[in-house]
Amino acid sequence: MKLSRRVNAIQPSPTLAITAKAKALSARGIDVVSLGAGEPDMDTPAHVKQAGVAAIEQGFTKYTATPGTPDLRRAIAAKMARENHLAYDETEVIASVGAKHAIFNAFQALVDEGDEVLIPAPYWVSYPDMVLLAGGKPVIVPSRAEDGFVPRPEAIAERLSDRTAAIVLNSPSNPTGAVWSREVLGQIASVLEGHSCAIISDDIYEHLIYTGQPFANILNVAPQLRDRTIVVNGLSKSFSMTGWRLGWAAAPKPIVAAMQKIQDQSTSNPSSITQMAAIAALQGGQECVEEMRKKFDARRRYVEERLAGIPGLHCGPIGGAFYAFVDAKALCARAYRGASIGGSSARLAEILLDEFQVAVIPGAPFGAEGYIRLSFATSMEQLEKGLDRIAAFARSLD
Repeated sequence: MKLSRRVNAIQPSPTLAITAKAKALSARGIDVVSLGAGEPDMDTPAHVKQAGVAAIEQGFTKYTATPGTPDLRRAIAAKMARENHLAYDETEVIASVGAKHAIFNAFQALVDEGDEVLIPAPYWVSYPDMVLLAGGKPVIVPSRAEDGFVPRPEAIAERLSDRTAAIVLNSPSNPTGAVWSREVLGQIASVLEGHSCAIISDDIYEHLIYTGQPFANILNVAPQLRDRTIVVNGLSKSFSMTGWRLGWAAAPKPIVAAMQKIQDQSTSNPSSITQMAAIAALQGGQECVEEMRKKFDARRRYVEERLAGIPGLHCGPIGGAFYAFVDAKALCARAYRGASIGGSSARLAEILLDEFQVAVIPGAPFGAEGYIRLSFATSMEQLEKGLDRIAAFARSLD
């Protein structure tokens, strides 16, 4: 039996693979500290869970319209007006099975065979493979650690071409935690004004910022780009609802209609139960979101302090999200038990998991060989234990 060219062109998600391996080791009774998954360890807020239970008890368990119920789409539009100062009506919103699904739908709707999509690096591991599945070509826009991993506008300008169908923006960033300032967004907008490509703004970490500055979307500084911008967001990170699977995209009606056609023929609607829980999250008290951000902020400060004390590792200030993107090139250049690590972040991560029982994600799949990503979306106790083990690993190298 032959597998398709599309599936052979992509790789399994390394974040999901390492997380699965860590869970399998834990199931065997091995004490593994998992710093891999981008998943808050807090519980879903009580009022959100209660809304999901009520949906089940009231029999709200049937199909809904593909883009979600009108009530949910109105709640999303109201949230965007209230928090993001962006005006959309319900016909310009589509709810999906997570923000990842919304981005996948956008690529399927926008990208033809041979089209190019600009992706600033380091990038979330799924962006390039989703472009490949749409028949497109990922074009990587490099950024520098000394710039805080924020891409320079001229680097974007140099890679725009008549084949560019879209560009992906992600701030705060996975994996780097970089937060793009209004000034930088304005400069990028000036570059994009001279081109017709679509803009996909992945805002999933908008509530997790530690710089003291408010979140900014490119449309906040360049509203003239609205007619070709897709704003993607969801509840997984801000409301600790990763398993509920609810995301959305807001965009002009023709783009939403195109994305709906893709979703019509793939998943249809998101879970009806989750939709009711999502309405409760969007319309209820938002204090829980700020409480979560403060907990992550305390963990961020602890992780930054500990990493600064481990020779061979370097991590700049973390502006947002819940990841430390750590320069481990000095350790990757050394040897463990007489065998060279060979500059490989994958080999380094393998040793950490197999020998020191701590799971991290190698940097190569994010477009940054020699780096590792640590998630601090776990308890302070687990962070202390995991960083102790990483420090022990660093001391053990030849």
